[in-house]
Amino acid sequence: MILKLKRAPGIYLVGFMGCGKSTVGARLADEIGWRFLDLDHRIEEEQQKSIVSIFEEQGEQAFRQIESEAIQHLIKETYRGRATVAALGGGAFAWPGNRERLEDSGVTIWIDCPFERICSRIANEHHRPLAKDPIRFRELYETRREAYAKADYKIEFDSNDPTEAVQSILALRLLG
Repeated sequence: MILKLKRAPGIYLVGFMGCGKSTVGARLADEIGWRFLDLDHRIEEEQQKSIVSIFEEQGEQAFRQIESEAIQHLIKETYRGRATVAALGGGAFAWPGNRERLEDSGVTIWIDCPFERICSRIANEHHRPLAKDPIRFRELYETRREAYAKADYKIEFDSNDPTEAVQSILALRLLG
């Protein structure tokens, strides 16, 4: 196991919305015997409202603050030894301060998925407030790639079979 994971057993999956972080993360956690946490779901449970509602009622800035606090809480759990594979929201890693905190407390893995596949995956979803404007959505994808590229590892995932992404992550030999 790499030293970072001995100190704080956290594997943080980052990438654009619709890239498969939650699906891949749940399968990866099951494979290695760790708990899985979807950060957006945790935020919705704690706030007792949807991400869309938070965006609409409080704005993106307020949501990002809530998200940063949830990341801090997650990091504390990993330092206490709670081994976790976490799927982060698409903007979490790009928000100032979050990346540095995450990198100091576990391993970050960018799931890089082509834009066209992401679009096909989320075409019928209505719970993604930043995907409503197709031009802005494409710009956001391109802009965030720079932040995602700072992750510890990158796997390319151009498939609808999450097993392929899990196998790519396991091939990194993070756990020994």
